[in-house]
Amino acid sequence: MRRLKPQLPEWALQITTMREHLEINQAELARRMACSAMTISRWERGLLQPSAEHYIQLGNLASKSQAWFFWEEAGIQPSKMVGALRGTSEFRKSGGVIQKHRSDGASKGPNNGSVNVAVPLLKAVVATHGLEGDKRSLRTIPATETISVPARWCPNPDYTSLLPVRGHSMEPLIRDGDVIAVDSFQAERENLYGALVVAADQKQGLSLAYFRRIGTVDVLEGENRAYEPVILRKPSGWRIVGKVLWWISSPIAPASARDRERTHDFKLGAKAR
Repeated sequence: MRRLKPQLPEWALQITTMREHLEINQAELARRMACSAMTISRWERGLLQPSAEHYIQLGNLASKSQAWFFWEEAGIQPSKMVGALRGTSEFRKSGGVIQKHRSDGASKGPNNGSVNVAVPLLKAVVATHGLEGDKRSLRTIPATETISVPARWCPNPDYTSLLPVRGHSMEPLIRDGDVIAVDSFQAERENLYGALVVAADQKQGLSLAYFRRIGTVDVLEGENRAYEPVILRKPSGWRIVGKVLWWISSPIAPASARDRERTHDFKLGAKAR
């Protein structure tokens, strides 16, 4: 029986993709990173994860569409970057907006004033408790299509994505097959207690849950309390991907009057209890 090849972690695949895009070999990447070619080889085989410093260096070498994947792996968040840039001449020239680059070359910042904005529906699944979601970064998942929604629904449209939900632990609030809107600009833990979030770790992938603090412990809980909560111990490997803004039963048109009512209720942001 032929042994199955183990699946590489997303960061390993992204490093190889970046190196091939630069059209350089492992030795040349090692020279630019000031490390050994063996280290690059171990990264690409998934045997050794880069340090935060190395992730920042990788982001600096990567294309605009890929850089944020590496910077986020280093722990840098877009909202933190905005805070660091405030008061700089570049930030003032941009009107107080930090831009996220898109793979198609277009870019625009939060609150662009448009009547409608195009939000990508990603080719991925976010799971509820008991199931595994997609294990890729939101920034590397392709879109199946884009959905036009009112700009007021998305405070940070360039950081908002649509994801279908799989699982039942969030029912009856969010059902299997519903589509959620996730704002990855809002990912700071201290601002999200009590909110619905998408979190992720390497084993479970993207996961939908309430983010709560019980005493001194952070937990991820489902709507259905028959499912055990996930305790975020240190170090647990879990990170907050973003805040859930709203959700609908269909990305294009609700199928019934009840669904239209649900869309109306949630379009300004579904608030956690």
